[in-house]
Amino acid sequence: MIERAWRWARGQRVGPWAFLGLAVSLLVVSLKQPDCFGSFQGKFCYTDIYVLYWNRGLKDGLIPIIQSDLEYPVLTGAFIQLAQAIARLFGAQAAPDLAANIVQSSAVTFFWVNAALLFICYALLVWVHLHFAKPIGAFMIGISPAIWLSGLVNWDALVILLASAALLAWSRKHPAWAGIFIGLGVAAKLYPLLFLVPLGVLCLRASRWREYFITCYACVLAWAAVNLPYFWLAPARWLEFWTFNVDRGSDWGSIWYVLYRFGIRIDNLSLIEAVLMVAGTAVICVLMLRAPVRPRLAQGVFLITVWFLVINKVYSPQYVLWLLPLLVLARPRWLDWALFSVAESLYYFEIWIHLTWLYETYDFTTVDWPYALSVFLRIGVQLYICGRVIADMYRPARDIVRIDGEGPDEGILAGCADAKWLRRFIGNSAPGVRAINDDAPAGSGYRAKPSH
Repeated sequence: MIERAWRWARGQRVGPWAFLGLAVSLLVVSLKQPDCFGSFQGKFCYTDIYVLYWNRGLKDGLIPIIQSDLEYPVLTGAFIQLAQAIARLFGAQAAPDLAANIVQSSAVTFFWVNAALLFICYALLVWVHLHFAKPIGAFMIGISPAIWLSGLVNWDALVILLASAALLAWSRKHPAWAGIFIGLGVAAKLYPLLFLVPLGVLCLRASRWREYFITCYACVLAWAAVNLPYFWLAPARWLEFWTFNVDRGSDWGSIWYVLYRFGIRIDNLSLIEAVLMVAGTAVICVLMLRAPVRPRLAQGVFLITVWFLVINKVYSPQYVLWLLPLLVLARPRWLDWALFSVAESLYYFEIWIHLTWLYETYDFTTVDWPYALSVFLRIGVQLYICGRVIADMYRPARDIVRIDGEGPDEGILAGCADAKWLRRFIGNSAPGVRAINDDAPAGSGYRAKPSH
């Protein structure tokens, strides 16, 4: 049934269905939001947007980061400041010592203004993915349970839009714009910085360093342009995001938190995490270098982002949104999408059950087995899909995204031959494709030929 639906969708205009699916998803997430205000206990619902309005000086009219602490990068703070300004136009008030009912009403207005802005980000995200080689990914995003459940937990719609825009800009041969979007993404959340690693590997294979340095240069300029004003005006608060993440211990959703609940305490967690990140990144780079044909950028980006989240000290429920757009670019198969959605949804419900149980019992010694299993299942599914992505890299003829052997969405790297020094490092060509030689350039520009 799924494959028949997939074949049907390939023959249709995906755009209207993608936006219709997104509209339904946004309606679902909107209907459950009133239960998210205040306590999350027993509600399977929570939003930082409402809570942080009370706890980060927003109700007093303070400017995020400049006048009040905020544990997010500056572009997220600017997004919040924009929402503050728009909320005032709709009657929200922000000043010290306001009556509780006025603050309550203003907090609700602030939340819905943020929701409207985030809905715009989601719509733009779907529009961006309609312009990739497999626009069915836009439909997979639009109907994803990740948006139903976690779409308004935080401001992550902004960063996933910027991350996807960066990949699209690269695919359209605009390395400077790709760098700008990556830099802005890093100014909203840290993880888009990881994109430069697989991109560097691919440029190394193709010996296209000029475009890579243009991307990096534009990334640094965009990030600095957003960050320097905040650093100049409030350097201590600007550092809050960085010190907060370095100093925090094992937190909700991480493998480290589960081990801690099992009585396994790990010291120097930040150092261990850094070592594992470097080691895992090195393995991913080697895998990308040794692949018989040049992998697609989305494949490398997905692998390194998953590894970052697997070893991270926290896995908040909204982090599923980071992976969703990358998943549908790296491996847009319905089975993988379904496994991913089920595992992430189970984790979503279990985290709120776990937190409710903790706040009601204050039992920090008993192992919560359903919660622990949901964490292991989520990580297991993520790593399983990584395995399938790696299999596609080493058997590119089975990669449904490739067209006539060409890796789409590669931008200036499309059709480029691999550097000659890589020939002996790569070894044998992929099963099911013509051998790599001087007449059929290596890299993404080979022509797929069926094996007989």
